[in-house]
Amino acid sequence: MTTVCVFCASSERIDPRYILLAAEVGTEIARRGYVLVSGGGSVSSMGALARAVRAGGGRTVGVIPQALVDMEVADSDADELVVTRDMRERKGEMERRSDAFLALPGGLGTLEEVFEIWVSRSLGMHSKPLVVLDPDGVFAMLRAQVDDLVLRGFARPAVRDAIHWTTEIAEAFDVLESHQQRIQPTAGEVLEADP
Repeated sequence: MTTVCVFCASSERIDPRYILLAAEVGTEIARRGYVLVSGGGSVSSMGALARAVRAGGGRTVGVIPQALVDMEVADSDADELVVTRDMRERKGEMERRSDAFLALPGGLGTLEEVFEIWVSRSLGMHSKPLVVLDPDGVFAMLRAQVDDLVLRGFARPAVRDAIHWTTEIAEAFDVLESHQQRIQPTAGEVLEADP
């Protein structure tokens, strides 16, 4: 695993502890030597995350739609800032550039990003790990809702296996790394898969 995409909040109305959590995650990304792929914003958790990665000597790639650049919230200090036409192109570019996905507490945008990766993973369209770091239960009702969907037959039980829920930073990265190691192809498999 070399690149970790982190989904997180851009709202400036959230409790400061979530911004601190994002900064701590950014520090851990840099410490472990990963590249950060993020939504390219400079505010709230998103901004704190990217600044912490760079402060730790890590590299950041921000992917942001032009409309948000026009609102002057882009992370202009990113090592690479990719500007997309819209949100759909942004999500596709973030997925393409990432080896793994980590979600922190966030709002509708974070949920949209998590669901897209979650659904495509549960359908077997990719095998990149998806971990949610939720120290104090922001997404507890979401987990309960998914359990109810499975109970009622609207979702397969395997949907729950396509995502991992954690409460500690070290645990989140350990899960990402252990999953990534299980799916890494051998050199022979890579050669056989090449066209």
